[in-house]
Amino acid sequence: MTLFRLVISVLFVLSSVSAAQAKTVWVDDQLYLPVRSGAGVQYRITENALPSGTPLEVLEPGDNFTRVRTPKGTEGWVSSQYLSETPIAADRLRTVSQQLENTRAELAQAQEQLATVTRERDSLESAESNLSNRTEELQSELQRIKSIAADSINLAKRNRELLEENQKIRNDLEVLTAENERLEASKESDFMLLGAGLVLGGVLLALIIPMLKPTRKTDNWA
Repeated sequence: MTLFRLVISVLFVLSSVSAAQAKTVWVDDQLYLPVRSGAGVQYRITENALPSGTPLEVLEPGDNFTRVRTPKGTEGWVSSQYLSETPIAADRLRTVSQQLENTRAELAQAQEQLATVTRERDSLESAESNLSNRTEELQSELQRIKSIAADSINLAKRNRELLEENQKIRNDLEVLTAENERLEASKESDFMLLGAGLVLGGVLLALIIPMLKPTRKTDNWA
C-alpha cells in the first residue's frame, strides 16, 4: 500500500499545474481525512473527517499536502498520501451497479420494443396474408364477372339473331298470308265463274231441249 501511495505522490508531482486548473481526486478507501488550514499537521482543522470516497477539487497540488475545495465549499489542505486518482471501490461498485441497472432497464426496454416490433410484424404478416387471400378472391370474382359479361354479350348477340330471325319469319308469314288471301280470292272468283257458267248452261239447255222434241200432227183436218 505504501508503494502504491508513493506512486500516487509521484504522479501528483509530475502532473502539477497552476492553481487555476481544476482537478478532482477522492479520499482513499476506509479513511476519515481532516481538512487543515495549512500544509501541515500543526495547522488547525477547518473541516473534520471527510469520509472515504469524498470528491475534492484540487486547487494546489503538493508533495505532502494538497490544497483542495470540499463539496461544502471549504478550502484547505489535506494529506496527499490519502488521495486517489480514481474513486474508491465502493463508489466504483455503486457506479457499475447503477450502470448495470441502467443496462438492464435498457435491455428490458429493448426487449419490450422487440416484442412490440414482433407483434407488429406478425400483425403485418397476418394482414398481408389476408390481403393476399382477398386479392385471390377478387381475382376469382373478376374472372366470374368477365365470364358472366362474356355470356351476356353472347346472349345479347344471340337475342339479336333471334329477333332478326323472328322478324324474317314475320315477313315471310306476311308474304304467305297475302299470297294465301290472293289464292283464296282467286278460288272464290273461279267458283263464282263456274257457278255462273253452270247457270248459263242450264238456261241454254232449258231453251234448247224443248226445241229438240218432235212436233205431233193433229188430225183436225182429216
